[in-house]
Amino acid sequence: MTRSRAEDPPKAALAGLAGTASQRRDLLVWVAIALAGLGLTAIAVRTGAHLGTASAPFLGRYGLSLGLATILAPIVAGVVLFGALRVGHNGATWFERAPFGRVLTLSYGASFLWCATLALVDGAAGFTRSLRSASNYLTDVPAVGDDPGAYLRTFVADAAGHSVAARGHPPGPVLLLWWFERLGLTDRLALGVALTAVGAVLVPVVLAAVRGVCGDLAARRYAPVLILAPYAVWVAVSAEVVVAVLGAVAVLAAVRASDAHRSGLRAAGWALGSGLLLGLAALFSYAAPWLGLSAVCLYFARRRAFLNVATGLGALVPVLAARAAGFSWFGGLLAARTDYATRVEPHRSVLWWSALSLVALVVACGPALIASARKIRRTPGWPFLVGAGAAVVVSLAAGLARGGVEAAWLPFFPWLTVAAIAPHRQGPGSEPTPLLLVAVGALTAVIIEAVLATPW
Repeated sequence: MTRSRAEDPPKAALAGLAGTASQRRDLLVWVAIALAGLGLTAIAVRTGAHLGTASAPFLGRYGLSLGLATILAPIVAGVVLFGALRVGHNGATWFERAPFGRVLTLSYGASFLWCATLALVDGAAGFTRSLRSASNYLTDVPAVGDDPGAYLRTFVADAAGHSVAARGHPPGPVLLLWWFERLGLTDRLALGVALTAVGAVLVPVVLAAVRGVCGDLAARRYAPVLILAPYAVWVAVSAEVVVAVLGAVAVLAAVRASDAHRSGLRAAGWALGSGLLLGLAALFSYAAPWLGLSAVCLYFARRRAFLNVATGLGALVPVLAARAAGFSWFGGLLAARTDYATRVEPHRSVLWWSALSLVALVVACGPALIASARKIRRTPGWPFLVGAGAAVVVSLAAGLARGGVEAAWLPFFPWLTVAAIAPHRQGPGSEPTPLLLVAVGALTAVIIEAVLATPW
């Protein structure tokens, strides 16, 4: 009996990596969709479709990049997967038995290492390429000078003179980089690492929100899915990750506000804070307010609809403050739409890119997306998916998804896979971490980083 028990942990570990029958089915569906999507991409390129890029379904350029740093990301992935194996006491994984505070802390560290080691495949350029690009926000920082107020007042009027990135966004990203520069963070490599460190905050914040809605065990089991997500490739190089973090903290505040044990002024205070953060995120991205739909659905699902008033009022405060300082959010949105109509729409086919954007979504989220889509009705976290899903659907329906969704949709990716750990049947509880899907997702990230140089 002793020998048999000693052999159980290794067998359980192998069984975990091999996946359940449902995981294998989800993986096959994901592989089939991804291959079909990449085949469609090849057809679009071969037929000379108006794509505006040589690296569809993403933006950037293809080129194999391998070196000693290529082995670092797989090592990080291996450590995270080991922590998710059932080899601990009573068959529990490290994520399931460790104090939750420690899970959050080490999830942040693992996420940072995962993003950083992926970026290091290209050496220091992995952190600095996007920052040095003439089409990115740093080229706009000198225009702020010593008077950010003047920059805000003329932002819409001078839209044509902004970088490509700044034209499609509110002034938040430029002002943030200006603030970093004022703090003395002028080295491009240090700035890239700092943005990556900010991006890694996304993982513990989302886990805390999932815990508040889906339960402690579900959040623990979701941690490896988040840490090793393929979209981490863009976390280290995209300023959109600031929007993702602000939006995630706003959603977490909404979770806190609607908690059954919180009422009165305390609940209203959290709801107001959620709105303030959503409004602040809106000054970084015109798409950020869509995450507010998650808060709305959450309030109604928890029968706390009155909290929508506090969140709505809170969201107006940063936008109105910016208006008082001279920046009209709606004027900026119209200017961005005009620029998009003249600079992008004539050169990128809406029909082709609507399909290719979905391909980018499927690849960037990995096979966990299929498991989540299959079980969306079985998770109490469905409000998270509604907000993120609505943003994707509206973007496609409005013809705005014409390349670059791997960065533009980054704030929504973490919420789209929440149901991957939902039970197979309606009811409480959660499924174990889908290790097979997580491992393949991690491999996808390594492959993307090795063959794609992103502009973000």
